[in-house]
Amino acid sequence: MSTPKKETKLSKPTKALNHLIGTLGEKSLHSALKQWYKQPGDLLEELVDGFHIDIVRRKLLIEIQTANFSSIKSKLTTLTKKHCVRLVYPIAQEKWIVRLAADGITQLGRRKSPKKGNLFHLFEELVSIPELIKSRNFSLEVLLIREEEIRCDDGFGSWRRKGWSIADRRFLEVVRRHIFKKPTDFLTLIPPKLIDPFSTQELAEGTSQPRWLAQKMAYCLRKMGAIKVVGKAGNSILYSTANTSAFQVPKNEILN
Repeated sequence: MSTPKKETKLSKPTKALNHLIGTLGEKSLHSALKQWYKQPGDLLEELVDGFHIDIVRRKLLIEIQTANFSSIKSKLTTLTKKHCVRLVYPIAQEKWIVRLAADGITQLGRRKSPKKGNLFHLFEELVSIPELIKSRNFSLEVLLIREEEIRCDDGFGSWRRKGWSIADRRFLEVVRRHIFKKPTDFLTLIPPKLIDPFSTQELAEGTSQPRWLAQKMAYCLRKMGAIKVVGKAGNSILYSTANTSAFQVPKNEILN
């Protein structure tokens, strides 16, 4: 008896199982963004090269990641070798804190958080995969959004929140969208009035961001080849955007 040929397409039961596996533990923010982002004809939770993909749009694979780029570094690196991949990352430009009782149902209050996210907060996560943007198969889309952070008075949360746990994040709306397809696209984030060359302290002052975030930004731009080191002023490293096309990124980089 001949061995039956292996099917190349997933059967309906298998597709259903793959979809279930792909959505297990999915938070409402991720789920809502996936529904907001999809277009007619898109496929959700498809299996591609052994990976579950949030959205497949013809030849484009779309992954929505609400945090922790390091956890999907291997996945993205592998997929971009053969496929066009877009990473979608939401940043809360406006956040509302919703407090629930221990039962997780009764709402105790709702207030606007004083914290406001912006594009520069992208670099908190991008430090895990800065060189990936050099791949022609990779693009990054940042969504500045309004969201609700659901906190529950269950006694298991951080001591900083006095035991309140963050139970979920709820999507409200998208305020703005920004797409980065190549390293030079990030240069739009450098203030035009910033004198070149510049230090991370000057970058922090020019962008009105804390220096620790400017250091992460400089690290990412340097790793992707958008800026380069041109010297030092005292103990500060100086960076420049000039002639970066021929710049070779050194190994074993450190934040500076």
